[in-house]
Amino acid sequence: MTIEQSTTDALLIASAFQAHILPGVSRTFALTIPQLPQPLGSVVSNAYLLCRIADTIEDEPALGSDDKVRLTEAFADLVGGRGSVQAFVDELAPKLSSATSPTELELVRSTQLVLTMTSSFDPVARLAIERCVRIMCRGMHRYSLQAGPQGLRDLNELGNYCYYVAGVVGEMLRDLFCAYAPETARRRDDLARYAVAFGQGLQMTNILKDIWEDRERGVSWMPRREFGQHGIDLLKLDPATQGDACTRALNELVAVTHAQLAYALEFTLAISPADTGIRKFCAWNIGMALLTLRKIVATPGYRNAAEVKISRTSVMWTMTLTSIGIRSNTWLRFLFKRTASGLPQIATQPAQAPLEA
Repeated sequence: MTIEQSTTDALLIASAFQAHILPGVSRTFALTIPQLPQPLGSVVSNAYLLCRIADTIEDEPALGSDDKVRLTEAFADLVGGRGSVQAFVDELAPKLSSATSPTELELVRSTQLVLTMTSSFDPVARLAIERCVRIMCRGMHRYSLQAGPQGLRDLNELGNYCYYVAGVVGEMLRDLFCAYAPETARRRDDLARYAVAFGQGLQMTNILKDIWEDRERGVSWMPRREFGQHGIDLLKLDPATQGDACTRALNELVAVTHAQLAYALEFTLAISPADTGIRKFCAWNIGMALLTLRKIVATPGYRNAAEVKISRTSVMWTMTLTSIGIRSNTWLRFLFKRTASGLPQIATQPAQAPLEA
């Protein structure tokens, strides 16, 4: 077997693994990423899996702070093509507890396959992915040290946290879309204006959906100051006794999230109408986020994510209706306004990277 044939076989195996593992770690992205044209779809899928490995390290309760710093830094180096993948896996995998799902454990054990794909990408894509992973790793660890039931300081601090776990992903997507779609690359400045908001809107939706599951593991990402203005002590907040004040505080966060998703729509509309697959990827994610916010507002006092989970029928309608007029900015604006009807609103600026990032 020639070296060229061996390399081709290794990439085929790595590509098959990506397709196999993605639905197990994200049902949403398993639907939206395949809408992207190739090779962009493979690059975004790979980047998402790398981010999930980093997230698995930070979420593992059995790992101490020093271990997390060392392992996430080592992982970021691996993404940049430096270090021993086998040594990383041999150290991390045995330390993962039952808090890490079997699928995430499989992903960690298959880090080499994921990085095999990463190394096959062009330098622009590799640089964008490495930057994202490194900023994410350092930011997540910074906030994991603060994590607890007391929540974050205020809404601004929540925005900074969202940047490190998702806004930076929006920046990476901007770079990848421009690298693989020449027509869209001509609109880079417009994409840059709203890239962080795209990631933050989706992340805040997930935070609101998962608020009670996060509390079960002793963590809250809610802003203390804003909840305190409603007379709520986050340390005493309980899903069984949350009350009207909690509903009002959550609805204020829904309004902020709604505003960021509106900017996420502007990010989508900045993509060339000719790049329909990229537009679908963005529009489908935004549509599902809006539907989740509607469920949250319509279900005051919800106690878990399952109560605000959107139905498969809703997902199918979102995909169908956005696809009908995916090239039309007017149609996509109409769908957004219709889907977001009734959601709380607030005037705010599009999210940006914090100064220290």
